[in-house]
Parts: sequence; C-alpha cells; structure tokens
Amino acid sequence: MSPEQLLAERGTALPTLRAAVTGLPSYIPGRRGTGADIAALASNESHYEPLPAATAAVAEAAGRMNRYPDLAAVELRERLARHLGVTVDEVAVGPGSVGVLQQIITGLCDAGDEVVFAWRSFEAYPILVELAGARPVRIPLDDAEGHDLDAMAAAVTGRTKVILLCTPNNPTGVPIRHDRLEDFLQSVRSDVLVVIDEAYVEYAGTGTGPDSLALYRRYPNVCILRTFSKAYGLAGLRVGYALTTAAIAEGLRRTALPFAVSALAQKAAIASLNAGEEMETRVAAVKQERSRMAAELEAQGWALQPSQGNFLWIRADAALLATLVDAFDAAGILVRAYQGDGVRITVADPASNDRVLRLLAAHVPVSTS
Repeated sequence: MSPEQLLAERGTALPTLRAAVTGLPSYIPGRRGTGADIAALASNESHYEPLPAATAAVAEAAGRMNRYPDLAAVELRERLARHLGVTVDEVAVGPGSVGVLQQIITGLCDAGDEVVFAWRSFEAYPILVELAGARPVRIPLDDAEGHDLDAMAAAVTGRTKVILLCTPNNPTGVPIRHDRLEDFLQSVRSDVLVVIDEAYVEYAGTGTGPDSLALYRRYPNVCILRTFSKAYGLAGLRVGYALTTAAIAEGLRRTALPFAVSALAQKAAIASLNAGEEMETRVAAVKQERSRMAAELEAQGWALQPSQGNFLWIRADAALLATLVDAFDAAGILVRAYQGDGVRITVADPASNDRVLRLLAAHVPVSTS
C-alpha cells in the first residue's frame, strides 16, 4: 500500500511540531567560505591553530573513541576546580557554554517563567528560553552599547527565574563594571539565578569587567558561565562549564544530555588549561591587534565603543549595514551582520585585519566623521 493510500485509509493528520518550535527563530552561525582569499571573520573563534598540547591530547585519546566518555567528566571538573579555587561539586560541564546554558534554563524554568537579558546580546538566549516554554524579557542596551542594569532590575517580576549578563557583551564587546554589577546583585532577589556569561573573559583587560569569582563567593545566586571555544581554541570540540552552588551544579548534570562532552573534548580542555601561559600569549596578540584596529578606525572617523572581546562592533542603520555587507562580500571578507543593529568583525591575523581597515577607510559615513 502506498503512503497516499495509507493516508486515505487512516486519515490525513500527520505528526506536528510544538508551536514553540515552529515559531522559534533559527540560530544563525557565522558564514563560512572557501578559498585562499576568503577572510572568515564572521564567527568569534580563535584564528590560531589549537594549542599543541591540546592537539596531542586529542590524538592520544582518539585511539579510545570506541568507548563512551566519562559521563560526569570528573577529571576535567577536578582540574577546573583547582583552576578556579572551588570544589569539584560546584562545577558542571556541557557541550560549549551554550550547552550548559540550555541545562540551566531547562533546570530552572517552567512554562511561563521569565528570563531577563540585554538585547542585543548572544543570539542563543531567546532561542533557549522559548524552547523551554519560558518567556524571554529583552532589555535594550544603553547608549554606550552596554547592559542597562537599572532597567533590567526594574524588569524583574515574581515570575523571573534567571537573569543573563553577557560580559564582555556579544556582539558589542562592552563589559559590565564590577561596582555596577555588585549594586545590581544587591537589588535582585536571592532566589533569582544571575548568570554571568564570560565567554570572552580571557580577552578582557584587567579591571575592565567584574571580578566574577569574588561576586560568586559573596552571592550564592551567582552562576559563572565560561567556555573553551574562544581563547582556548576548542570551538570544534564543544566544551564549556558553569561554576555554581553544588545543588544547582548537580541539577545541571541531571539535565545534561548523557555523554554530550566527548572524551576528546575533555582531554583537550585539560591540556589547554595546563598550557595556560601559551594561551595567554596568543590572547595578548589578539588584544594588541584589537587596539591597533580600534585606534585606526577611530582615526578614520568611525565611532566605536571600546571592545573587550576578540571582535569589534560597528553600529549601523539599515542603509549603512547593507553597504558594508555588500562591500565586505565583494572583498571576500565574511563578517557578521545583525539586521537593524550593526556589524561584528572578529579580530584575526594582521593581514586579514589590514584588509578590514582598508575597506572601512573607504566607507566612513559622513554622519560619524
């Protein structure tokens, strides 16, 4: 019997997706390109090859990839605990910080609960919130492209379960000052989990953002979220972690997809932590390039906010954004455009960065010069 005959006999109804899924916006990854002339600056990933120690650890672990990884990632959690000066019970890991964030939202939010975050910020925030059946509460950025903490505090209601703070913020690069964040924490109910998303913390200048570990030790409702995808160069292996109370961390492990962090990822993360000095040398080079690019762009006439991520942010209206995207595409430079807001450009090698500077020099709008 053909499928058509089966439908005619049994009815025309077919399985359907949940309404929350059909209305869900898709996460848009940075565009990829091939060819020696393409500068791939749309994804905030490291433009260095993996740390040699991480590559060696993956090669050694590959011979055992017929076996399941450690479900509890004990060795990695123990190494992170030593790195952070906490207990192993306070650490939870997942497939990238976005995977851990999904565990957080799943573990804390029921249908109708609220999650407050700045906007524009990390694109996955509203997707994960809506997928859980919770309600995303977007608070516009302030005039300096940073978090409007007063407005965020005012948006907290009895249904608020989680607040997401991305510092430095993606895509604007603006950090949250320590004193402002501490004032904010003092104003928020203690039963609201405040997630400090520090995916780019290694790129931030000393003192530009919060001392999140100090805040965590003082405020039990603080959760720190970090990743190995950026400065450590493990974007392709997917491993991130959260630092939170032992009770919440145990809940995150319960909500995690079993074996989501591969054995290769766990070994590579440990090796990367052990090669911290080499990572910091690479980060210093990125910071130097970021400063060089920002100084030249400002001299050209572009108005920039100081970025503490591995990227630069240019605010652009629809007309300017379309012009810039067309120009970058024609030049073989892939950047990340955010419709209605602006363009984010990842800091890469000096030659690629020079291409960006030459292109932008030819497109400085009169209104910013």
